[in-house]
Amino acid sequence: MTSKPVALVTGANGEIGRSLLETLAQHGGYEVVTLDLTPLSESMRTRVAYSYAGNIMDRYLLDQIASHHEVDMVFHLAALLSTRGERDPELSHQVNVEGTLNVLRMAQNQSSRLGRHVRVMFPSSIAVYGLPSPQEKKTVGHVREEQWNVPITMYGCNKLYCEHLGRYFTFYARQLGALAGAARLDFRALRFPGLMSAHSVPSGGTSDFGPAMIHAAAQGAPYACFVEPQAHIPFMAMPDAVRALLEVSAADRTRLSTCVYNIGAFSLTASQIAERVVRTFANARIEYAPDPVRTKIVASWPEDVDDSIARSDWGWKPEYDWDRAFEEYLVPSVRARYSP
Repeated sequence: MTSKPVALVTGANGEIGRSLLETLAQHGGYEVVTLDLTPLSESMRTRVAYSYAGNIMDRYLLDQIASHHEVDMVFHLAALLSTRGERDPELSHQVNVEGTLNVLRMAQNQSSRLGRHVRVMFPSSIAVYGLPSPQEKKTVGHVREEQWNVPITMYGCNKLYCEHLGRYFTFYARQLGALAGAARLDFRALRFPGLMSAHSVPSGGTSDFGPAMIHAAAQGAPYACFVEPQAHIPFMAMPDAVRALLEVSAADRTRLSTCVYNIGAFSLTASQIAERVVRTFANARIEYAPDPVRTKIVASWPEDVDDSIARSDWGWKPEYDWDRAFEEYLVPSVRARYSP
């Protein structure tokens, strides 16, 4: 009887991490090892084989994990999100770039040692885009992967650079020297839109105005939206985001034409979200208090993305449009979360 392949999940306590761990536990296909700054809760701890509390900046810790576990797959979710990244750009670079480089280095060494490609799944972001004006944003509409890669946030710069690092490690790492013929890692990135989760409270993303409205309304709390009513970006329900990570991780590399994919689901303005929330939650109180900087950042992101390459290469298709996401996932789960 062969043992299960090992999946390492960094940033396991984050929004995507908790949902991913639940899904991996349900599927049962991997022996899951986690790494996060803080220990997993006891309820989550029972869902994984091993958990480590530590920092992705700690190269020695990553080497120790790799020496104790034959890691076949890495879901590298650990990151400093966009809002905090603007308040501390140097820390953002350290965590998002140097931390990612440490993970890629570990995965590359593991690939060489095992003689097979360790797959690294990387959540990138629409923050890699930087459209110059609201007028251009509206004119462009659906943005392709290669367009407008001129981000205006440190987080966006970090994500874009890490996409290039991943591509380098997949196809070109160690082109010269004794290790030129060693097995390389296999990096795959998804540029996520704003993610809406019913099971975790928004915590520092610049797209959080959408899910934050819903969580506040379910608690009967007022919410001051930090962008203007017409702020318009793509969103996705968390179950689709997790499913996308698993689907692209399982895709045959020979079918993939790139390392980096847009994925989309539905596109909304802040006012469209607010109107739906107010109709659904009787005590919802939403007002607008736009923050000039965060408004500018959201204005630089596309209204929607062209995800035709993901659909063609590995069959991507969202299961949740806005109606289903709101009525079947967000509202029931958020109400249950905050019920007395």
